[in-house]
Amino acid sequence: MKSWQMVRMFAGFFVLLSLALGVEQSPLFVSSYWLLFTAFVGLNLLQSAFTKWCLLETILRKLGVQPGV
Repeated sequence: MKSWQMVRMFAGFFVLLSLALGVEQSPLFVSSYWLLFTAFVGLNLLQSAFTKWCLLETILRKLGVQPGV
């Protein structure tokens, strides 16, 4: 799996997890403050689209994950 694929996988997982923990109708509800984490992930994805830089991708490449094309 390439680094850009792993970034998308992590982002999707964290968005779903934070929604499950932050939406009151969820059986896993903890606090609505978890929705701030959803916003954080979305903002990071948005800024990476404009700057072409993502911290998670940098970390994954240093761990030896192949960059994508």
